[in-house]
Amino acid sequence: MPADLHCHTRLSDGSLGIEDLIILANKMGVNTIAITDHDCLAGTVRGKIIGQRHGVTVIPGVELSSIDTKRDRKAHLLCYLSDHPDRLEGLCRRNSLARRKAGQLMVVKTAQKYPITPEFVIKCAAGSTNIYKQHILHALMESGFTTSIFGNMYDELFSSKNPDNISVTPKFPDVFEVLEAIHESGGIAVLAHPGFYDSFELLDELIEAGLDGVEVWHPDNSPEETEKLIEIAKKNNLLMTGGSDFHGLYNSRITKIGSYSTPDENLTELLNYKAKKKRQQKKNNASSTTKKD
Repeated sequence: MPADLHCHTRLSDGSLGIEDLIILANKMGVNTIAITDHDCLAGTVRGKIIGQRHGVTVIPGVELSSIDTKRDRKAHLLCYLSDHPDRLEGLCRRNSLARRKAGQLMVVKTAQKYPITPEFVIKCAAGSTNIYKQHILHALMESGFTTSIFGNMYDELFSSKNPDNISVTPKFPDVFEVLEAIHESGGIAVLAHPGFYDSFELLDELIEAGLDGVEVWHPDNSPEETEKLIEIAKKNNLLMTGGSDFHGLYNSRITKIGSYSTPDENLTELLNYKAKKKRQQKKNNASSTTKKD
């Protein structure tokens, strides 16, 4: 059955509320989802309860922002099934503060170029834990300056190809620090959409550091990249996940929930992963004790 393990809600940069997202998943025949809002765990408990009401299994998740310091690129790690999610709250707060500072600067810069107020942008971001680029474009749409979230105006304001762009990059922690935090919380760490940030060199380094899995099936991974990721995952015994990266109105392309998903056998491996690791650890400890004796 379809399992979309990468979905965003209004709590971050999605346009749908938690219940609307879950109802949509049910209507689309998607039986399992993960709510993976950026640096936000607030929807986890509520999502599980609402999911039970509508016959949709909601797996606890979060998408954590970080920097690939070596290559000066963004990197996102998905965390699933954390035993102690409270241990990630500090990291989420720091990331949220960094994003808020960057968002406020971009709002001010936008207001200098177009006659909109910061208050109006904040109104368009109602329900979110932060102000995202999509909220700024939403305000410009509402004000009649553009007809879409993504397009020429988005590129004018935020594309690195435009030397006059107003984009401000938040100061996020190093990706290896985030990987360690996920494991300290008892979570499963999966590298998100390697194709989007060209994270293949980073992937090799993260595998050495104990990465648990990689997002294989994602709209930003090309068919060739998907095949390459499957090969890497099998070679290194990594979990393989998939998800649509659903944002509703705020998607950059037409994206339906469940359009990219995790196959049943891979979902089962994810759900059984920690128990399997514990059994293996006990076996290794027993073997080590026997050798010492």
